[in-house]
Formats: sequence, C-alpha cells, structure tokens
Amino acid sequence: MAHEDAGHYGAKHPDGKIDTAIADEILEKEKDGRITCAAAHMIAKRHACPPKMVGMNIDLLEKRICKCQLGLYGYGSKKGKAVDASTPVGKELEKAIGAAMDGDRISCEAAWGVAKRLNLAKIEVSNACEALGIKICNCQLGAF
Repeated sequence: MAHEDAGHYGAKHPDGKIDTAIADEILEKEKDGRITCAAAHMIAKRHACPPKMVGMNIDLLEKRICKCQLGLYGYGSKKGKAVDASTPVGKELEKAIGAAMDGDRISCEAAWGVAKRLNLAKIEVSNACEALGIKICNCQLGAF
C-alpha cells in the first residue's frame, strides 16, 4: 500500500474477519501501533496458521509491521530499508538465489529458504538480492 493509505490497511481485506486469539497476541506484542515481523511470525507459529493470516489481522487492527527480517521495510531511515547493496555476493549464494527465483523476482519465502539452506542470516540474502538488482516479492505477512 502507498504511504497515503497508511492507517487504512484493513481496506485490503474487505471480507476479512478478526481472529480474536491472534488479535489479542498482536495487541500484546505491538508497541506504538507497530509489531515486528519476527513477532508476527512467532504468533503464526504459535497458532499454527499461515503468516498471511496474522498479517491480515494486523491490517484489520490498523497496526503496522516493522523491522522486516529481510531488511526491506520498517527501519525508519533510508526509505525504511536496512539492506546494503554494496555487499559482495559469493557464487554459491548467487546460484542459490537464481535457482529460487520465479521469473525476475524471488519471493520472501524463497529468500528465507535460501538463507536456511546456506545457513545465512536472512538479511545476507536480501543484501545479495539488492546487490544483484533482484526484487523480493510476496511478503509472507502480506505487507508487499
């Protein structure tokens, strides 16, 4: 959603219904109207539900997701990104990213998978993607 849509996140889900158990945990974990990506994923794990379900509840509660684990949004400065495009990219990582891509992009979930397979921090994969000019798409929480 665009910045002008801030505070109207629930509009993305016209037929969405709040799950009270998930909503209660979101409200417990949020601070100043924001909840971290990591906290949202922990809630999904605890409720054995897809991260998108938690993301929808965050939207319906008109809260914001911050501190993306891939470093893509919610960091305040530098367009809200924490990624570093100047990071050198090893051949193994470049090959793994290429294999995980769908067309000219890689999904958030696939980027996480690359990080797990290569025993890297998620931010290392997104730094590599930024350096290679590869866009990460389809946030697991539905933020982008």
